[in-house]
Amino acid sequence: WAGFNAGSALAANGVAAQAIMNTFLAASAAMLGWLAVERIKSRHATTLGAASGAVAGLVAITPCAGFVGGMAPIYIGIIAGVVCYLALSLKQVLRLDDSLDVIAVHLVGGLVGSILLGLFADSTINSLVANEGTFLGGGADLLFDQIVGSAITLAYSFVASFIIAKVLDVTIGLRVDSSEEDEGLDLSQHAEAAYAA
Repeated sequence: WAGFNAGSALAANGVAAQAIMNTFLAASAAMLGWLAVERIKSRHATTLGAASGAVAGLVAITPCAGFVGGMAPIYIGIIAGVVCYLALSLKQVLRLDDSLDVIAVHLVGGLVGSILLGLFADSTINSLVANEGTFLGGGADLLFDQIVGSAITLAYSFVASFIIAKVLDVTIGLRVDSSEEDEGLDLSQHAEAAYAA
């Protein structure tokens, strides 16, 4: 993830170094945010929660990595950890089939990071920042642009994914039958077990 975020600078420069530092700060802060809420809500912090929180922070900082500095990656991480943990509880309410928590961690984390860029973007970190984030005195222009851009991206991704899913469903099918599901997809589809029983 550090290579991806820093590599987006397309050079070994200060923006790349800032992106690496922001990546690790956000991941650490998100892990702590997730674990704090998990501990409050369930009285137990888990290693899965630590990993999920760190990934939520990595996802959230990706759109911001080369554009924020100071305490911003820590704030972004904490917010992402807390919001993604809370989004996870919607899985049961909405009855989503999401065994890897991709929606709560990646979808919600990505939206959180994209929108928070509108609050924390800093032109002293990256000269490509035309409008400072709201918290740095830039007004609401960038925040509004980030919200609109996120909504457009969400709509496009939904439509494209829906079309792909429909094509797959019509051609090869999206679901296996219940006996194959009970046996496990590793065995029923690939004739091997990923983990020893």
